[in-house]
Amino acid sequence: MLTILGFAMIATFLVLIMMKKMSPIAALVLIPALFCVAVGQGAKLGDYVIEGVGTLAPTAAMLMFAIVYFGVMIDVGLFDPIVRGILRFCKADPMRIVIGTALLAAIVSLDGDGSTTFMITVSAMYPLYKRLKMSLVVMTGIAATANGVMNTLPWGGPTARAATALKLDAGDIFVPMIPALAVGLLAVILLAWVLGRRERKRLGMLTLDEVLVREPETVLVGTGGGALAKGTAQAGGGGTGGTADGPHESGKPAGPDESDEPDEEFKGLDPNRSTLRPRLYWFNAGLTVALLAAMILELMPIPVLFLLGAALALTVNFPHMPDQRARLAAHADNVLNVSGMVFAAAVFTGVLTGTGMVEHMADWLVGAIPEAMGPHMALVTGLLSLPLTYFMSNDGFYFGVLPVLAEAGAAHGVSPLEIARASLVGQPLHMSSPLVPAVYVLVGMAKVEFGDHTRFTVKWAALTSLVVLGAGILFGII
Repeated sequence: MLTILGFAMIATFLVLIMMKKMSPIAALVLIPALFCVAVGQGAKLGDYVIEGVGTLAPTAAMLMFAIVYFGVMIDVGLFDPIVRGILRFCKADPMRIVIGTALLAAIVSLDGDGSTTFMITVSAMYPLYKRLKMSLVVMTGIAATANGVMNTLPWGGPTARAATALKLDAGDIFVPMIPALAVGLLAVILLAWVLGRRERKRLGMLTLDEVLVREPETVLVGTGGGALAKGTAQAGGGGTGGTADGPHESGKPAGPDESDEPDEEFKGLDPNRSTLRPRLYWFNAGLTVALLAAMILELMPIPVLFLLGAALALTVNFPHMPDQRARLAAHADNVLNVSGMVFAAAVFTGVLTGTGMVEHMADWLVGAIPEAMGPHMALVTGLLSLPLTYFMSNDGFYFGVLPVLAEAGAAHGVSPLEIARASLVGQPLHMSSPLVPAVYVLVGMAKVEFGDHTRFTVKWAALTSLVVLGAGILFGII
């Protein structure tokens, strides 16, 4: 019964948010509360929620201060050189812009933190997508999938969890997987090329005059009739931004929420913004490198590192109290939205775990594996990693399910290393899971409905995961 109710709870949640019948926060709170009562454990709901909040509180704190820290770094211009390089490549070509999104997300993902990746990627690419009236779900889908592939880095989380759960060396798991992951990253870039060509066909290919090509950062300033409005359509009849009612990749017409919103609302990378601190560039770069190095070396808990980093960044870059308050206020919306979503997700995960639904679901799935598939447990693990890491937290999958799969594989002579490597292939899909706090940073900053993002991204992310699995089998890694 708990198995059926667990799947029913997850399905109800996904259907309601994808149909936009409930907001994600409301669905994350009310649906598990209802199912907790349905299983006869309503009296323990408070305990489950408090336990879930306690588990996710460090994550919420990390995201809060990470948003402040990287928000300040974006404000002061730390990432402007990277952005300018990507923009020089992108120009005003929708296809190049989508490929640039994939490249930027992959590069920034090297720090191992999804929220950081999404903040920088959206800050850089959002103005271009808005000005050209491109589909924003293409941006969020490509960014999430690229980050999912890179999330398998040893310091990204899943590899370390797999190594810990099976008592293996993280390097022994990750290094042989590099060729398969490289194929996965190429698959994301190919996907970006396909989606970019589709956007180019819908909108037309735009050109910029020589001044704009020489100074591509000017595409980030101005409003309605600004820099990109000077482009001329070469194909597709899309004008400077495509037709206002052209179909977006989400399968619906471009409405006011995606195309007609004034650009004044987002000037994060305006090259003339008053928050720039060019004289402090190398200090900020050094501070960021030191912070990332401390994270990788695990010198302190990540929430503490970001707390210290945010305080130091604010103090040095904005020594006057009114300026510090202004910066905190500027990023308050993102902080509140993300932290609120994390604590709402704590209700969902708390009930799912506390009632025993997760355990029963995992046992049912493992028990449903035919005995004849025993020698192929690595393949089975790879396939199971797609739905399980989407519907469960990484902790739940790697510490609860993976050891059982590894034990079943060992009984048929399958190496735990192969099981561990196979368990990583679901990460491209995992990064769009409603249980991943960072995805709310992505959709929140991009002003995309979570349901729209889910509908668009899941199929492409699942395909990318299968490509990684196929490459791993082909190369003899899995």
